[in-house]
Amino acid sequence: MNNSNNALTEAVYYILLALTTPLHGYGIMQRTAELSSGRLVISAGTLYGALSTLMEKGWIKQLDIVADSRRKEYQITAAGREVLEQELARLEELVANGEKILKL
Repeated sequence: MNNSNNALTEAVYYILLALTTPLHGYGIMQRTAELSSGRLVISAGTLYGALSTLMEKGWIKQLDIVADSRRKEYQITAAGREVLEQELARLEELVANGEKILKL
């Protein structure tokens, strides 16, 4: 759970979204770029640091490695999905308030 009530960084938000389907590192990088229409390009160093942090928080997990593969795959956990849903609700509130004030 996102106990700190802090907003997620854009990179973490997109990594969690990407991991609603199991993916390996390069796949996560591709999916985050795709989801953000190319606006967010995550470097390998940033990605692997984020993956480590997200695993420590229990928001994602590393899946069992297939015997003939060197790829590590990751997937969002129930706790990570809860954090993602909380962030989506926060973002929806931001948009609704902005639209109300700007009368869009």
